[in-house]
Amino acid sequence: MKANRWMKSGSLAAAKAAATATVLSLVLGVGSAYAYWSTIGIGSGSAANGTMQTVTVDALVAGDSPATTLVPGGTAEVIVRASNPNAFAVQVYGFTANGAATADASHPLCTTTGVTFNAPAAPLTPTVSVPANSSILITLPAAASMSTASQSSCQGAVFHLPVTMAVRK
Repeated sequence: MKANRWMKSGSLAAAKAAATATVLSLVLGVGSAYAYWSTIGIGSGSAANGTMQTVTVDALVAGDSPATTLVPGGTAEVIVRASNPNAFAVQVYGFTANGAATADASHPLCTTTGVTFNAPAAPLTPTVSVPANSSILITLPAAASMSTASQSSCQGAVFHLPVTMAVRK
């Protein structure tokens, strides 16, 4: 009888050990899964931000000339020269008016010019890029218009249209 009791208690001990191992495996498995899904990592990083130099825009420098002229009630192209002093290319995003149009110094009586800048839609289509350390001419079709209220003293004037050019890297 003692042998039979020992077998029963041995079987019972083995069953308890198996149950304990199963419970521990489940607890450890769930604990590992919980740890895996709830882990928080902390660290730091850094990056240096370069400074973009000012990209400038000039109108009609020596040698540049528009293909169209401005007449009362009409439109004409605007030509600008974009200069990029940066070591990387920039994309011209758009233009906006930045003040009233004025006539050149040889037309001082042209006070009512009737000239306005018609900004093209942004972003420019097709895309215009200015290569690194260079300048390009950009033609903006029909970007200048002249009303019929312009004074006759404005005939033959070259108009200065202050614009702001937006660029992106």
